[in-house]
Amino acid sequence: MNKVILLKKRPKGRPSLDDFEFIEQKKPNPKEGEILLKTKYVSVDPYLRGRMRDEKSYIEPFEVGKPLESGIIAEVVESNNKNFEKGEFVNGMLQWKQFQTSNGNGLNKVDNEKAPLKAYLGILGLTGITAYLGLDKIGKPKKGETLLVSGAAGAVGSVAGQIGKIKGCRVVGIAGSEEKIDRIQEKFGFDAAINYKTTDDMQKAIAEACPDGVDVYFDNVGGEILDAALANMNKYGRVINCGAISLYNKSEKPTGPRVETTLIKNSILMQGFTVRDFVKDFGPAQKQLAAWMEKDKLSYLETVVEGFESIPQAFIDLFDGKNKGKMIVVV
Repeated sequence: MNKVILLKKRPKGRPSLDDFEFIEQKKPNPKEGEILLKTKYVSVDPYLRGRMRDEKSYIEPFEVGKPLESGIIAEVVESNNKNFEKGEFVNGMLQWKQFQTSNGNGLNKVDNEKAPLKAYLGILGLTGITAYLGLDKIGKPKKGETLLVSGAAGAVGSVAGQIGKIKGCRVVGIAGSEEKIDRIQEKFGFDAAINYKTTDDMQKAIAEACPDGVDVYFDNVGGEILDAALANMNKYGRVINCGAISLYNKSEKPTGPRVETTLIKNSILMQGFTVRDFVKDFGPAQKQLAAWMEKDKLSYLETVVEGFESIPQAFIDLFDGKNKGKMIVVV
């Protein structure tokens, strides 16, 4: 049989296990031109919460009663497609199913001899590529500048900070526990760090950690931390809006300070993006990340959870900060 995870209902606020449904289907058979894939590794990411809302966004929302999907590493177990051989591994946006068929469109082969398969969902996958392209296309950090990163202990934030160090920046991270604060400094080389959970005045804390102001802010959180960062931006600063995890579970539209005058007075660039905006640059980005890894300039952490049935809980745990780096489920 073939286990499948469906979106049972749209979450209200923080997702719960009741929002998901497990069913069993007959294992599919590949038609001519198709391959049969067996799921090996599943990526769970905060942005999936946005797709659970019934609203227009940069990507189609999930449908109630239909399987969810995310980045997955799968093994080709049968092939009726000349471009794929049995035993090869592929990476792509696939459904939360143990087995599924595909015509191969949108799938990329991955080499488990060059890097661990899980790395293609993390530092060599969309996670690392997001950090790299956000900085390269929007942040454009220069040697001697100050880079501030929120969600700094997370999968994207930890890579963004390390790239900043490679570029010669002073890097300050914001995270939510003393253990995470220690980790980003000791393992990832951040110059300073702020624990937002023990900070009463975030604007002041950023000013103290960034005495020369902030030139580039890589934002994974949004909300009040973004407000505080904006108040510390230098002239011609760049704000990279990559994520807003602090807002994903809000049922009401959040309000905050007006930013127009701040942006105008300091000639600040503030730009949101999704990694798919720069899809033509994926190859060069992955190549550069791999080169830095080979020279031990990049480190990464993974939180690995076992079992297909664990996928929904692993996703929910992201919102409690239970992951160290990239959250991956081994099926």
